[in-house]
Amino acid sequence: AILDAAGDDPGWTQEEGLPFETSRGYAAAVGREDGTGAAVLVVKGAPETVLPACAGLPDHALEVAQRLAGAGLRIIAVARRTLDTGEGAADVLERHPSELEFTGLLALADVARETSPALVRGLREAGVRPVVLTGDHPQTAHAIAVDLGWPEDAVVVTGDELAAADRTARSRMLRDADVVARVAPEQKLLVVESLRDAGRVVGMVGDGANDAAAIRAADIGVGISARGSAAARNAADLVVTGDDLLVLVEAVREGRALWHSVADAIAILIGGNAGEVGFGILGTVLGGAAPLSTRQMLLVNLFTDLFPAMAVAVTKTGDPEQEAADAGAPLGTAVLGEPLIRQIRHRALTTALGATAAWLLGRFTPGTRRRSTTMALCAVVGTQLAQTLADRRDSRLVQVTSLGSAAALVALVQTPGASRLFGCTPLGPVAWTCVAAAIALALAGQRALPGVEDAIVRYWPKAAERLPRAVR
Repeated sequence: AILDAAGDDPGWTQEEGLPFETSRGYAAAVGREDGTGAAVLVVKGAPETVLPACAGLPDHALEVAQRLAGAGLRIIAVARRTLDTGEGAADVLERHPSELEFTGLLALADVARETSPALVRGLREAGVRPVVLTGDHPQTAHAIAVDLGWPEDAVVVTGDELAAADRTARSRMLRDADVVARVAPEQKLLVVESLRDAGRVVGMVGDGANDAAAIRAADIGVGISARGSAAARNAADLVVTGDDLLVLVEAVREGRALWHSVADAIAILIGGNAGEVGFGILGTVLGGAAPLSTRQMLLVNLFTDLFPAMAVAVTKTGDPEQEAADAGAPLGTAVLGEPLIRQIRHRALTTALGATAAWLLGRFTPGTRRRSTTMALCAVVGTQLAQTLADRRDSRLVQVTSLGSAAALVALVQTPGASRLFGCTPLGPVAWTCVAAAIALALAGQRALPGVEDAIVRYWPKAAERLPRAVR
């Protein structure tokens, strides 16, 4: 379009050239018109670099450049001057241009993809804060960002501002930045490192060779195979093979679902075992001997930690309420950390409550010691399977493994020879009713646990004040 507007110029002969570099901000060439005329220096580049070097700049030039940039257009300023007699082309190109004659402005429209607004919106809904890195003018970058879905008050930081700041100031500037404009290729690495210093988990998406260092430094480096360089692809942890970046939204959701499944599987393993240990200690204190034998404890792990836990680990939650709660929160605080510890604690307490209730019911109803032990075994397994089934009630795989494990346990307990081999005894209707009641009591207690914990946190300081100093 530029060549069509300018027309053919067969008389121009270039003698020397200076390619564009981001750090310099302009490109230049020296040539002659008609091949024999006076040597002419032609400069094109960023308005903030070229326009100050112009002598007699029109009053409206800077205003027009800002207005075009504010409309989301990329602006290139063009200027020229005739070389004086005795000036060499190489010497002129080595010096910063000055005393130029303003020629005009080129405004280039870089239209965003149709899917870009949906990508920005999807990332925000998934709890990811997108940040624009661009070499464009700050006003251009801000206008494009607003068109893509950023708010009107989006925070813009420039590469020069980052370069002039120390490490602490850079992290503070980038903590809430939405757009980083006029950023040089080597400054992209600086941006990634500063965001990480600010406590962010950083994903860098790029397709150029100058993005490779930043992609490698990010927590998650994403390369684009369709139009990307080999350097960017090789440095990336994740490569988008197509041309539609909307798959990144799905990747974030899949990753979060995977972490939720892993966290739930960990809670099943650690929480369940912690509850079994707690019941074992409590039963030993109350009864004088361990309520479950070694073979019975191994049997518990077989029915609760094998197939049901594996099914949970490979099944995503698909819980819209959980996804909504995670939005806007880093993965470490939304899934791991305190939420995981709370999940383990609740599961352990629930398991111990169900097992203890069934064991006590067995002790205080007519029957042998082996009967109460068998009731405790069934309650331990049943409470854990009920919790697993409640957490993944929509998963057919979890349903099959949980109900299958429960059926296998019932069959083992009710088969005389196999039951005796594991130190159990077949149970009657009263015993099974007590086991079911203990499981129901434990699940009801699990629902009440958050309220109980909040009450303890709220009233414990006041109660502690009334206790003797030695007890505190």
